[in-house]
Amino acid sequence: MVIKVFLASSSGSTAIKKKQQDVVGFLEALKVDYTELDIACNEENRMWMRQNVPSEKKPTNGIPLPPQIFNEGNYCGDYDTFFDAKEDNTVYAFLGLPPPPGSKEAEQADKAHIVENGTHAEETNAEGNLDDSIEVPVEERNGDAHGEEEEGEGGEEEEEEVAEGETADDEATEGDEAPAEEDEAVEEADEITEDTEARAEEEEEEEQEEADDDREEEDLQSEEEEELQQLEEEEDE
Repeated sequence: MVIKVFLASSSGSTAIKKKQQDVVGFLEALKVDYTELDIACNEENRMWMRQNVPSEKKPTNGIPLPPQIFNEGNYCGDYDTFFDAKEDNTVYAFLGLPPPPGSKEAEQADKAHIVENGTHAEETNAEGNLDDSIEVPVEERNGDAHGEEEEGEGGEEEEEEVAEGETADDEATEGDEAPAEEDEAVEEADEITEDTEARAEEEEEEEQEEADDDREEEDLQSEEEEELQQLEEEEDE
């Protein structure tokens, strides 16, 4: 397959010259074999180009301008479609050529095209046939490869349930701690009551001792008064 680029070597349009240089320069950079066909010096090339450009691709005046690109007799496009293919990294597809291995376009093609049995397009042998030695697990073809993901989701749900169970246990433990705190409060109250009763008993004992002391003093005073009275009576006699 030969890529044909129809150019006008003596064109007076700066825009056309720039477009032609862009196409040729990019093909050379990709190391694509191509042939330049001058329509300015060769009437036959000009007539062939005009006749083979599809009518729907021709401008309103019906005269296509260079550069025009063909793959043998198959029309590829003009500069605008070439530019779009270059921007999308699909120049080889635009030219009708297989992309070389390792190129960006080849990588894109490998990602975009997957054979029905699950084998990637890159997994082919040198003859272009599918490599039977490369097999895809049945689980992946049947869609069971997501089982692990589902198990992972199930595991997360179990973890959430365990976490909820732990939370419930914590709440139950807090509920058990509440009676314990009440018991402690009761014990403290009992201790306070015992201390109060002990103090009350001590105060009563002290009051009782003071009362006993007062009685003893009164008794002594009474005895002294009686003795004084007896003395006075004896003196009077």
